[in-house]
Amino acid sequence: QAQLIESGGGLVQAGGSLRLSCAASGRAASTYRVAWFRQAPGEERDFVAAITWSTDRTSYADSVKGRFTISRDIAKKTVYLQMNGLKPEDTAVYYCAAVSGAGVTQRANGYDYWGLGTQVTVSS
Repeated sequence: QAQLIESGGGLVQAGGSLRLSCAASGRAASTYRVAWFRQAPGEERDFVAAITWSTDRTSYADSVKGRFTISRDIAKKTVYLQMNGLKPEDTAVYYCAAVSGAGVTQRANGYDYWGLGTQVTVSS
């Protein structure tokens, strides 16, 4: 059974920081790439950042470059998203996703496994 479990969300003031964690188990821990997506009310699910398990290659949405950092701990089978300089427009439910193939990076519909999400709220 494949599982992705997110944690670390919460309420923070603008300019603050949060660190999200995504713990992978089962088949989700044997995938090629893990990504973070986010979805605000009434909006589509947008790509935030991605990392490959084996090569540590990362990619970011333009809106978070320089503020967010994705990393992974292979031994713990956990992916992190360090979010600094948070803005009210970062408010959303953040989802962790994993994909087995190498071709998909930023398309949500290309990912095989999903977590249930964690709420991030940034107050102004």
